[in-house]
Amino acid sequence: MRVAVAGGTGVVGRLVVGELAAAGHEPVVLARSRGVDLLSGEGLDAALAGVEAVIDVSNRKAVGRGRAVAFFGSVSRNLLDAGARAGVRHHVALSIVGIDRVGHGYYQGKLRQEEVVRGGRVPWTVLRATQFHEFVPQTLQQMPGPVAVVPRMNIQPVAAREVARHLVELTLAPPRGMAPELAGPRVELLVDLVRRLLHARHERRLVVPVRLPGAVGAHGGRRPAAGRGGAPGQPVVRRVARRCGHPGSMTGPCHRTGPPPSLTTRSTADG
Repeated sequence: MRVAVAGGTGVVGRLVVGELAAAGHEPVVLARSRGVDLLSGEGLDAALAGVEAVIDVSNRKAVGRGRAVAFFGSVSRNLLDAGARAGVRHHVALSIVGIDRVGHGYYQGKLRQEEVVRGGRVPWTVLRATQFHEFVPQTLQQMPGPVAVVPRMNIQPVAAREVARHLVELTLAPPRGMAPELAGPRVELLVDLVRRLLHARHERRLVVPVRLPGAVGAHGGRRPAAGRGGAPGQPVVRRVARRCGHPGSMTGPCHRTGPPPSLTTRSTADG
């Protein structure tokens, strides 16, 4: 199968491309470096020729609501319109667990993406996933120096490679609308993960926990477990277990073991 990957040069995109190739499919990378401008739509029609499915993992570090909404809305419309013209049969988009519970600007952009996908002419699947394990080293990279100011928040991290693998599985299956959310095996305190990573790297830095203001801080202080999103009447939780070497390793290979016996798949109307 010929599958286009929007944002195929990013963190998750590269993994999705690798998973597709390993499974014997033909990935087509949609990125500016490959002559495709997702924001303007330039080059999309030519790139989608013969493509049967599109996986959208495009991203932009736009915190402001206006920029985030404009970016994700435009990119999604361009992909869906070009996909409809090309005869694409399945559009799969990666989203985030909990985006409809916090009025964060970036999350508003992802909500617009979901809205555009639902209203498009191409049959679709949306996967909401929790933060990646890679989020921990990225948090440190944003704060070089002897002091690391880390948000006091709970996360339920999942490996980006696991997300990529699951996106490919969904793409090869029939469109299903809102797929069960994907989360890591347990809730962690971000501050604790940062300290563990610093210890594994033998780095001596002062970690200062801070609570984020407003609704974002309130949301971050609660358990971000998957299972509260999705459309009414649909199963909405799937957790994956992680066995990835020493505790400081945030990006090692992981293996799915399925939901633990204490977890049940449930339906909910609460996003």
